[in-house]
Amino acid sequence: MTKQRDSGFPGRDAIVAFIRAQPGEVGTRVIAREFGLKNADRIELKRLLRELADQGAIAKRGKKIAEPASLPPTLMADITGRDSDGELIAVPAEWDEVESGEPPKIRIHVPRRPQPGTAAGVGDRALLRVEKPQTDEGPAYRGRVIKVIDHARTRVLGIFRSSPDGGGRLVPVDKKQAGRELNIAKADRNGAEDGDLVSVDLVRSRGFGLASGKVKERLGSLASEKAVSLIAIHAHEIPLVFSPAALREAEAAKPATLSGREDWRDLPLVTIDPPDAKDHDDAVHAQADPDPNNKGGYIVDVAIADVAFYVRPGSALDRDALTRGNSVYFPDRVVPMLPERISNDLCSLVPGEPRGALAVRMVIAPDGRKRSHSFHRILMRSAAKLNYAQAQAAIDGRPDDTTGPLLDPILRPLYDAYAVVKRARDERDPLDLDLPERKILLKSDGTVDRVVVPERLDAHRLIEEFMILANVAAAEMLEKKALPLIYRVHDEPTLEKVHNLQEFLKTLDLPFAKSGALRPAMFNRVLAQVRGHDSEPLVNEVVLRSQAQAEYSAENYGHFGLNLRRYAHFTSPIRRYADLIVHRALIRGLGLGEGALPESETPESLSEVAAEISVTERRAMKAERETADRLIAHFLADRIGASFQGRISGVTRAGLFVKLSDTGADGLIPIRTLGTEYFNYDETRHALVGTRSGAMHRLGDVVDVRLVEAAPVAGALRFELLSEGSLAPRSRRQGASDAQRATAKAHPGRIPGRKDRKPGKGKPGKARKGKS
Repeated sequence: MTKQRDSGFPGRDAIVAFIRAQPGEVGTRVIAREFGLKNADRIELKRLLRELADQGAIAKRGKKIAEPASLPPTLMADITGRDSDGELIAVPAEWDEVESGEPPKIRIHVPRRPQPGTAAGVGDRALLRVEKPQTDEGPAYRGRVIKVIDHARTRVLGIFRSSPDGGGRLVPVDKKQAGRELNIAKADRNGAEDGDLVSVDLVRSRGFGLASGKVKERLGSLASEKAVSLIAIHAHEIPLVFSPAALREAEAAKPATLSGREDWRDLPLVTIDPPDAKDHDDAVHAQADPDPNNKGGYIVDVAIADVAFYVRPGSALDRDALTRGNSVYFPDRVVPMLPERISNDLCSLVPGEPRGALAVRMVIAPDGRKRSHSFHRILMRSAAKLNYAQAQAAIDGRPDDTTGPLLDPILRPLYDAYAVVKRARDERDPLDLDLPERKILLKSDGTVDRVVVPERLDAHRLIEEFMILANVAAAEMLEKKALPLIYRVHDEPTLEKVHNLQEFLKTLDLPFAKSGALRPAMFNRVLAQVRGHDSEPLVNEVVLRSQAQAEYSAENYGHFGLNLRRYAHFTSPIRRYADLIVHRALIRGLGLGEGALPESETPESLSEVAAEISVTERRAMKAERETADRLIAHFLADRIGASFQGRISGVTRAGLFVKLSDTGADGLIPIRTLGTEYFNYDETRHALVGTRSGAMHRLGDVVDVRLVEAAPVAGALRFELLSEGSLAPRSRRQGASDAQRATAKAHPGRIPGRKDRKPGKGKPGKARKGKS
């Protein structure tokens, strides 16, 4: 029922409360109807909604309005400016505007006497403690700076290209800056050679011609090996060199002995990893449980390298590890969290060598459920180093010289135990997305040889399930001991994202009935309906986009994707700092000796650590993805004009993103090149729809494209669409006003209201083949 006003215009609080009470997005008309606003009042309503959106109290997505997504109590944020009162305003450093709309604003409280390291300014990145204010006046959040992580950047990273006059140009490595070269005068090149990766200070920016810069630092050369990953390392400021103090500590470390440990050296634990693994930090063993009360059950042992024995809290190694947060894996190198003396030597569970480990022994019932577990600090000796394909081949009847003697005593019990554990896994029904991952294989010169999709084997699933069991056991043990820890959490999808998914599935005549609490099984039922059909990749992609992103937190709110109430990372402290914290907490809680979590560590201090390492994890993911993009762009740079098949992997108002089927390369088809009509962005269908022809280009569609341009330095590709679109329902072709249609007719492909999308404007120049 329409709510009539008693007098005057509705208050801000009332409008915000109404928007937040809606399950999805609402339009201005719905809000006006709710409060009985007539035409004269609607102008004021629109002004107020813009003000609320600017403050972050609501989120605007085109003409639709919704409640902004909530923020965790501790997060990394970028300080973007000041408000009218002169107070600093920040936004979350990690935010998906396509999925979640405009990021919420955070007003930063600055104390009269700030603590050292907390004095922040515009352009800085800082770790914040945030909370919602009691009133809806002003920004949606207030924050306090815990620590400034990175000060405002005034430099541009790029590749120096020399010119005959002795100067040169900078080709930026950032995709967003692709095509915006800088001029470098001869006096400002600072010894840079053609092909060098350099950082440049912006000297001046002019209204015409190229802006100018001065080379500040030479960071490497593209002529050298591993240069492509070097770009991402410097672009994301990933620490590449360990501090001298950390290296001294690593070199001085001694191998673990039996002192204070249980002797498990005769237990035939084995490592099973990818064939190119550089570190081997987890080993497994299984045997049938001899207990007559658990007939058909198993005892599963998971042993993890005892990193906490070498990396003590507050040490130089510890400080470097926290700064890195995790190891970063590129096709051509690994940037480890810890020096090689630790990660590839003392903590690598190599066969035949005694190694310290923290182990969990789990008793599994015949139905696959864990009956009990216990943790042990041990000295072990790995019986063998296997890779996934090798272990699987042995089980499938093709053992080799290494796996032959291990088949009956070690491998068969492992697979039998996995078969039992899988029963509980299937009953738990975690989210079952089918999203194959590609792997780039390089030649000896560091260039791309080919891109493959590794086969998913039972050997992979076996290790994965045993590691999940161990992680759950660690979280349960620490909760039982009432000790602080860092959880691995994954929130359930927001009501808005679930609503959007329901609307999308309706377009495919797929039901998504939500009754009661949200469970992964609801999504799995949808995925099962499309398995084997043409729409399978599309539905998998849209379901994935409806999910929240996993992160680290000192507060437990469960892991939705795995359908687990408590979960913590325990199984890889060589490459993840979160696991090292969990190891230290277990050592403290169980009285296992040296390297324990300090008494000074609290949930509050660990929440700050969790926020930092969540950011370093995102940083690593971006760096790895961008390096893959650059390698593939180099690989395809000499194939301009060639045709490829792919799938539409993203739909935005700017155009279509296409992922090629053979290499997994991503590229853009600008909307201005789609045709001679106006294309309307249909958010529900994840599609661009021609308003005259009804031609629809939709997320997940298989398309043929032509490669028009490759920018290897930025990792950017531009395609031309060769395929015809499918025919959209007639109702979906509407939505453009008469003025918009007139604009479309005069300027084919242009988005109304976007002056920068006229055909022929802003097109980057054609890349030189084979050049970077």
